[in-house]
Amino acid sequence: MLDLGKIRDEIDATDDEIVRLFQHRMALTAEVAQYKIETGKAVFDAERERQKLEKLTGEGTNAFNTKGIQELFQQIMSISRKRQYQLLTENGGEEMTDYTQVDHLPTHGRRVVFQGVEGAYSFGAMKEFFDDTITSFHVDTWKEAMEAITKGEADYAVLPIENSTAGIVSDIYDLLVEYPHYIVGEQELPVEHVLMALPGAKVEDIRTVISHPQALAQCRRFLDSNENWKTEERLNTAAAAKEVSESGDLTMAAVGSPYAAEHFGLQILKEGIFDAQGNTTRFVIISGQKRFVKDAQKISVCMELPHQSGSLYNALAHFIYNDLNMTKIESRPIPQRKWEYRFFVDFEGNLSDPAVKNALRGLQAESAKFRIFGNY
Repeated sequence: MLDLGKIRDEIDATDDEIVRLFQHRMALTAEVAQYKIETGKAVFDAERERQKLEKLTGEGTNAFNTKGIQELFQQIMSISRKRQYQLLTENGGEEMTDYTQVDHLPTHGRRVVFQGVEGAYSFGAMKEFFDDTITSFHVDTWKEAMEAITKGEADYAVLPIENSTAGIVSDIYDLLVEYPHYIVGEQELPVEHVLMALPGAKVEDIRTVISHPQALAQCRRFLDSNENWKTEERLNTAAAAKEVSESGDLTMAAVGSPYAAEHFGLQILKEGIFDAQGNTTRFVIISGQKRFVKDAQKISVCMELPHQSGSLYNALAHFIYNDLNMTKIESRPIPQRKWEYRFFVDFEGNLSDPAVKNALRGLQAESAKFRIFGNY
């Protein structure tokens, strides 16, 4: 009969030897890093790693061991690269970005574009983020807002990127890839539909409620509780508020944002009429300038990874080894490349942090394409 205790003792001794050899290998890795620092040679050498893996996996005695050797040494090589990136940062390696750090985002007197019309939620997000010194204008589409930045017609654009209930606004992610613009801020705005009418109107006076069909659906429970009301659809919530303000009709009300009520001089008859409380939309502030404020704590990046096993795992490991908290990951198809994807990642950190610099070095070196969208 096999002696389990003896087998375990041998396993423990083997593990101790593996740890010793691993630490010896990492000491050699540091010497390789020093050579690369002195010569400017790139940390990541994909061809050498491929050849090395091919040789080592050829020594496997069976299919299972071959696969295990491959996985083990892929991880060891990945760990070695991360240590080299760290040493490169510690030795004052070339900066990974050309972003400019500022004490405060310059917003006074700037021109701001938003999609939609005055009184819409994007208008509200703009009002919350910027002061009253700005001049603003609206456009019909998100793409037109990005174009306004490109043409120098606006200094900032306000665009919705995510809703806590509906999820991401995928078109915004695609536009961020298409245009060389940057995220410099964000503004969360609760979706707080209200019932609004002309000054002097009362709830019992209302007979018709108008709004965008989605807004009406989101307030259906409240609207259905008033059996005498008729609902009618309009192009958007702000347009409905404007129609009420111009109607002179005390029996007509609109569903929309508090910002629409304020902008069009309407009276709020009822707050909190939204069926699902807590719904929030996150807006990003877009600029043509690479700036980040010194206390910025969120970074957004985009990466295209090699179409091979383990590439996403190895990329995400850069956050783990640098103790960075990844808060979001999304994928979007790459046009004209079937079944290949871009990954969009948000994580906590500041571009001036050494740990962030380490991670960015690795991500940039090991991605087919890599871009920092902003630190905000």
